[in-house]
Amino acid sequence: MNMTSSLLPELSAVELRRLIGARQLSPVELMDACIARIEAVNPAINAICATDFDRARASAREAEAQVMRGAALGPLHGLPLGVKDLQDTAGLLTTYGNVRLRGNVPAADVVLVSRLRAAGAIVTAKTNVPDMGAGANSRNPVWGATGNPFDPSLNAGGSSGGSAAALAADLLPICTGSDTGGSLRIPAALCGVVGLRPSPGLVANDARPLGWSVISVLGPMGRTVADTALMLASSVGPDARDPLSYPVDASQFWPLKDVDLSRLRIGTTEDFGVCIVDPEIRRVFRQRVEAVRPLVAQCEPVDLQLGEADRAFDILRAESFVAAFADTFRNAPETLGPNVRANVEMAAAITLADRAWAHLEQTRIQRRFAKAFAQYDLILAPVTPVSPFPWTELFAGRIDGQAMRNYYHWLGLTYVVTLATNPALSLPCGTDEHGMPFGLQVIGRLHADAELLAAAQALEQAFAAVPGLRRPRPDMAALQQPRPELKSIVTHPPLFGNAAAQGGGLNAV
Repeated sequence: MNMTSSLLPELSAVELRRLIGARQLSPVELMDACIARIEAVNPAINAICATDFDRARASAREAEAQVMRGAALGPLHGLPLGVKDLQDTAGLLTTYGNVRLRGNVPAADVVLVSRLRAAGAIVTAKTNVPDMGAGANSRNPVWGATGNPFDPSLNAGGSSGGSAAALAADLLPICTGSDTGGSLRIPAALCGVVGLRPSPGLVANDARPLGWSVISVLGPMGRTVADTALMLASSVGPDARDPLSYPVDASQFWPLKDVDLSRLRIGTTEDFGVCIVDPEIRRVFRQRVEAVRPLVAQCEPVDLQLGEADRAFDILRAESFVAAFADTFRNAPETLGPNVRANVEMAAAITLADRAWAHLEQTRIQRRFAKAFAQYDLILAPVTPVSPFPWTELFAGRIDGQAMRNYYHWLGLTYVVTLATNPALSLPCGTDEHGMPFGLQVIGRLHADAELLAAAQALEQAFAAVPGLRRPRPDMAALQQPRPELKSIVTHPPLFGNAAAQGGGLNAV
């Protein structure tokens, strides 16, 4: 290739895979370049936590040998992969950002990681999260905080914040994520990458405590819609351990079909009628809507009349946290972070009647969205109600002068869509008034994830021609200075003894 190895990590996952398949790029060369980028840049943002460089290099050598002997190659063959630290990886430290799990080395992958490995991806490192994934600020006492690549003093979102920051800084070409109240979409928006919350069951989840709950999903993250779709195509399909999963034709996700923007009917909403949004974000969103309007057949406000979405989410979220953490809350509450404890404590006042009401309200919200999608192909909304705030603040306490009810109330723009269960992604769309990335939430019909991705790709291509709308890139020169303060909340180092004994080849970065 006519490119220095240091620039390889900046290429898209789609282009990297093409070059590997054409024997123009060695997976070993790519892996070495990504590891070098992680070692050089990660101290400035702390996106990567546990690493598996020894095994990753060994896997890259085997991937190169497979290419050279003409073996059949998977769709992700040779691509370095970052895995969110809430997802188990065989032989690789998986802490969930929690002090009780500092030495946890799983014996097996979650099904998503297993499928990505089978498609040829190489697990290279874990990406940082909030303690037990609770919150949209990726900071915990095990690894510290993840800084935003556009300004490491600000937060990168969460709970997939490490994945989003790693992608934005070109540390890795693809990363995994998960989403309950917005954990794929929010960090993607704050870091200027793509995060897709799929329809429930599209990506099987064998680790969800409540098997029939639709609010928590796993999904892909990439720097472009195409990279995200390529990864999704290797992630879908049924698993007997997930009762929501179902058979699906993976070919619909890759390659994506072309979409004629001029035929799309789009509904827009600044706040879904129930969310508190900063006036600055409203202004930026209106500007983006005006940019989209001449590109499509129809673009007009939509009134979804969502009612008591906040209360419904409170109850359903508390229910899921009780299922996951009640035993730990009873036996070792000191090991749980304040956000997790707040969710479990909230459940103490919830009655069976409350739970029945919440499920009824969620059904009503889902049907409101279904009615709207009889008229529109997409719904557009902001992803977050504020620009990134300092990572030292656990959450946004006030928006537009109004106090938030709890640590996740500020996530309303994404969790109302979680309640509806529609697929939604964050699409990079220029910067906000502070020069930070702005994400456009693009929402599609339930189970029409391929159509959503194809339409989002068409919007992305249109935005690429406009400087103020295309995906922003961080100033990499400004990310050469280590930020030791990001680890100031670490209580003591992770334990590596168990991992080393199992051959994990671990390093702390």
